Amino acid sequence: MVNKILKDVKSLQNSEINKIVLNRVREFSSFKNKSSEAWFSELCYCILTANSKAKTALAVQKELGSEGFLVYSHEKLAEIIKKNKHRFHNNKAKYIVEARKFENIKNRIQGLAQPGDYKSHSNAREFIVKNIKGLNYKEASHFLRNVGYFNLAILDRHIFDIMVNYGLLKEKPKSLTKKGYLAIEEKFNSLAHKAGIAPGVFDLYVWYLKTGEILK
Repeated sequence: MVNKILKDVKSLQNSEINKIVLNRVREFSSFKNKSSEAWFSELCYCILTANSKAKTALAVQKELGSEGFLVYSHEKLAEIIKKNKHRFHNNKAKYIVEARKFENIKNRIQGLAQPGDYKSHSNAREFIVKNIKGLNYKEASHFLRNVGYFNLAILDRHIFDIMVNYGLLKEKPKSLTKKGYLAIEEKFNSLAHKAGIAPGVFDLYVWYLKTGEILK
């Protein structure tokens, strides 16, 4: 089944979907030149995506903008999150307010993660998981990918579904410890390397195989 998923990803690379993926990669890579406020906004977007829909998280991010994430009160944040029919509005607002102590997240991450170096990307992820409430390994990996670090896997329910469908996992994990996440990530990264694609980019193709969409 490994050959099947690699073949299907290759088909996407030879289709119009490839242009969309490459545009996303350019967008993510451009974050090295973006402001600290833009990085913090992306961090908050990833807080919003935890156990929730990416589409509604994106709608909240668009409405709030960088300034809203930085200055709005807990109550105002919760109101806007709820208005966009996004889950856990009170907790999400709380996590965003608490994350403001890391509004300089760009400097923190650029000091930890070096381009192309998996170990340093992993260390940056550990920093995020340890210090920012509301982010686990998946969301921390998601954030790092979205600001231009492509060496980590973003293992969400869609990725688990597709791995089960292709016989790469026996079943979807009901819960994930750090050890469990890293074990599945190793399998996913091995696939990505066989395809000659960075894991954070390979994720976009695989996510499309399941959802028919390319978000971020």
